[in-house]
Amino acid sequence: MRTGNIRDYLYESPGPRTRKRIRIITGIALLGLLALLGLIVRQFAVTGQFDAKYWYFFAKWTTWRFLGQGLLTTLEAALTGSAISFALGFLLMRGKFQGKLVRGISTFLIGFTRGVPTLLFIYFFFLVVPKTGWKPSAFWKITLPCAVSACGVVAEALRSGVNAVPAGQREAALSLGLSERRAFYRIVFPQAFRFVIPSLIAELVIVLKDTTFAYVVSCADLMQNAKVLISNYDAMLSIYLVVAVIYILVNYLLNTLSERIAGSQRRSGQTIPETNKGVAAHG
Repeated sequence: MRTGNIRDYLYESPGPRTRKRIRIITGIALLGLLALLGLIVRQFAVTGQFDAKYWYFFAKWTTWRFLGQGLLTTLEAALTGSAISFALGFLLMRGKFQGKLVRGISTFLIGFTRGVPTLLFIYFFFLVVPKTGWKPSAFWKITLPCAVSACGVVAEALRSGVNAVPAGQREAALSLGLSERRAFYRIVFPQAFRFVIPSLIAELVIVLKDTTFAYVVSCADLMQNAKVLISNYDAMLSIYLVVAVIYILVNYLLNTLSERIAGSQRRSGQTIPETNKGVAAHG
C-alpha cells in the first residue's frame, strides 16, 4: 500500500482557526526579522562598513574569478566526498544485513562515524595520516574526512530505503528463480535508492558545508580564497557576506532539487510504503 509524505503521518491538516493563527505568528516573525535586519544595516552604515573601500574590488573580474575557482574546488570536494561516502555507506548498509559479527562491526562503524565531529576526522588526516608515510594532497585531506564523516548517515538512509521496499518484491523475485544477491541488486535496491534520493541530496548539502573546514589543511576552496581576499583588501565583513550569499544560493539550489525529486516521487507513487516487514532478511 502506497502512502503520502511522512508529514502526513505526523500532522493533521490545520483548521481555519489554526491557519489564521499561523499566518499571524508568521507575520509577526517576519516583521521582527525585518526590524532586526534594519538594525544590522543601520549599524553597518554607522560603522562605515558600506564605504567604497570595502566593496570596490567586487567590480574587478579577477575577484570573481578567484572566488569562482574556490567555489569549483568546494563543489569538486563535496561531490567527490559524497560519492565516496555513498560507496562506504553502501558497504556499511550491506553489513547490517549480514551475519552477527559483520552486523556488529557495521553498527559500530556507523555509530562511530556519526558520533565523531568532522573536524576531528580532518585533524586525523592532517596530522596523523602523514606520519604513516602516505602524504595526501590538501584536496584529499578535506575530501576523505568529509566522506568518512557522512558515510554513517548515508548507510542509515540506504538501510531505511531497503526496509521500505515491500517484502513481496523480494519474495516474487525469489519465486522467479533469482538468488538472494540478484534479487537484492536487481529488484530491491533500485527501488530503495529511488526512495532515498532526496535524503542523499540533503546529505550532499551537509558535506558541502563541512568542506568549509578546508582552511585547516590550506585547501584552496571558497573559504580559503575568501581569507586570501580579506588579507589583501582588509575587508572581512563584505567578503564574508558575499561568500555567505554564494553558499546560500548553492544550498538553496540543492534543496530545491531535493524537494522537486521528492514531489515527483509522490506524484508517481514512489513514496515510502507503510509496511516494510521481511526485507531485513536480505543476505
